[in-house]
Amino acid sequence: MVDWNLAVSTATRLGRPGPEVSREEARGIVAELRRHASASEEHVRGFTKLRPAGEQADTPVLVVDRAGWVKANVAGFRELLSPLLTKVRERRAGMPGGAVLGAVGGKVTGVEVGMLLSFLSSRVLGQYETFAPAGRDLPGGADGGGRLLLVAPNIVSVERELKVDPHDFRLWVCLHEETHRTQFTAVPWLRDHLRMEIQAFLEQTDIDPSTLLERIREAAQALSGGKPGEDEQGSEAGAEEKPSLVELVQTPAQREVLGRLTAVMSLLEGHADYVMDGVGPQVVPSVTEIREKFQKRRASGASRLDLALRKLLGLDAKLRQYRDGERFVRAVVDEVGMEGFNRVWTSPNTLPTKAEIAEPAEWIARVHRKAD
Repeated sequence: MVDWNLAVSTATRLGRPGPEVSREEARGIVAELRRHASASEEHVRGFTKLRPAGEQADTPVLVVDRAGWVKANVAGFRELLSPLLTKVRERRAGMPGGAVLGAVGGKVTGVEVGMLLSFLSSRVLGQYETFAPAGRDLPGGADGGGRLLLVAPNIVSVERELKVDPHDFRLWVCLHEETHRTQFTAVPWLRDHLRMEIQAFLEQTDIDPSTLLERIREAAQALSGGKPGEDEQGSEAGAEEKPSLVELVQTPAQREVLGRLTAVMSLLEGHADYVMDGVGPQVVPSVTEIREKFQKRRASGASRLDLALRKLLGLDAKLRQYRDGERFVRAVVDEVGMEGFNRVWTSPNTLPTKAEIAEPAEWIARVHRKAD
């Protein structure tokens, strides 16, 4: 279904070069990012009161270039999508010409995945790779656990673009990404819960080509039905925002799972932003300037092509997750304190729903009043 090697080579070939730095500068940047990642551990743990236990605390930190980020994510995709790809192979095995169709389709999909990864590889500053397979492409945990990736060229590119203090910006980025590592290493059940939700989403994928084509046709009609007066970046003020193509081609069962996944990802991203801002004033002297410039970049720094791709792929939802999740975390901590907020990590049942992300008081009422 996917030629993964072709995906890597396509992304590498199409990827834009990073900012120019000398070999000596590059070594210094890598060393500093590693120091900041290490220092961020105690800053984040002290602020959140979350402590990784046992082997969970030993997940590696890797400073990579854009090609390294691509290879790591391809390895993660292969791991996560394995059940779906097996399902497709079994179905094609009984079809006339299935082997040829698979070979051709795999090449086409490999190029498409490579193009997408090429687009993303110059934009990601860091990532906690939750489903990293062990012993493939880059070092990982002994059991295939997570690893923290810091994409050095992109960090340097953004700090130059924003004209902020590079040492402060690098630490600020590390605080955000270290929060993600702490979330997963301090909450052992979280990784398996996410995997189960994603697998539930994939199990609902309809691999019948005619059904998928019909859904795409319906999606295209829905996306083309815009209202007069809508601007290029969204809908009229107060009007409901159109779903992305990715959302429209999903089944009802997938949308239900996606609602739960969206709530979890909003929590994780918002928590990381909240922690980054909470720790920042203590250790990042220019945090206010960095935050203001970075927020402006998030909101308006995209080109027309970027905006179109974000909407098509549903990537604009990622930006809403930061905003909505941070608002949820802040409201809960203000009301019940950090210890009270940390009840969110008790079990899957205490995770907020999508509705509760928008209305934090409902989560407080459900989790705290029932518990008390």
